[in-house]
Amino acid sequence: MAKKAASAKPTRSAPADKKISARSPLSADWRIVLLIGDDIFLQQDATRRLREALAARHGDVDVFSFDGAAAQPAPVLDECRSFGLLAGHKLVIVNDAEQLVKEDARPLFERYAAAPADGSTLLLRANSFIEGKLGEAIRAVGAVLSCEPPTDQEAFAWITTDGAARHAVSLDRAAATILLERVGPDLARLDSEMGKLAAAAGESKAITPDLVREFVGLSRDEEIWAIQSRLVAGKPTDRLRELRYIFDVSRTPPQLVLYALTDLSRKIHAACRAAKAGANEFHIAKALRLWGDSRDAILGAARTTDPARALAVFRACVDADRRSKSGLGNAERAAEISVLRLPRWRRD
Repeated sequence: MAKKAASAKPTRSAPADKKISARSPLSADWRIVLLIGDDIFLQQDATRRLREALAARHGDVDVFSFDGAAAQPAPVLDECRSFGLLAGHKLVIVNDAEQLVKEDARPLFERYAAAPADGSTLLLRANSFIEGKLGEAIRAVGAVLSCEPPTDQEAFAWITTDGAARHAVSLDRAAATILLERVGPDLARLDSEMGKLAAAAGESKAITPDLVREFVGLSRDEEIWAIQSRLVAGKPTDRLRELRYIFDVSRTPPQLVLYALTDLSRKIHAACRAAKAGANEFHIAKALRLWGDSRDAILGAARTTDPARALAVFRACVDADRRSKSGLGNAERAAEISVLRLPRWRRD
């Protein structure tokens, strides 16, 4: 039995030409909500907060989900208009809504938006969406929210506000900056890392810069530089320990580690040959774009070996990388063997 559609009280949430952030407060008065953007974390978080707002207003909420790529408009809109069996309110979710609300289906949703049912809230989740008249109609009874990936500034603000509150922790600007540098503006990863840091902080609930450095993996560029500077100088046990850190804490793909090792062995071989030919180390470093700790480590390793051995190590790394990409052998094991083949540089 269908419930007669009732006109909801207009609730303009933003100008017709502007989406508001999905991080903004959500209202239980909204009858239709359109989420636009491919940030899955923001979509899921907005969905959770909308359901909580509806539950606070109406008590139990029945949730019905539809796949926009497979659903038809009529069943979705009939679900919005029909009575709930047990709960006082219904939340009807359409994923990949851009696949459903298009062409001939669009006028059906425009007419529904003109008189949405009071007993349900329609949530349209789309990666991209052409609003048109439907966007204006939705804003009259609900909201259009942006779920685009955040900028660095927005991610920093999320860490120090929403993220800190979500995990009941405190952190200063220095800790937040290091976390953002290592993870990037990916809210899902930031949320996961903050959960790990909150557990590591224990009863103090204070996330310090040192705690971030200890428990959050290095960025991809930093990981490569760490491999190319620290592994060459270390003892065999130190090299393997560093590899386990990169695999287990940084969660770097073994293929990336093999690439870094292959590139490192190439640089050692090139530096070794250039040095044997009489080139000075300044010009070698400039040609190979070496700087920082990796410069001394690579040049030092080149001094301890000969071109033939350096070439053999380079070829072995290339072969290990090729075999890994072909699905032959264990990539992590290949990385361990490759790093032990590298010539060792001893600090004077």
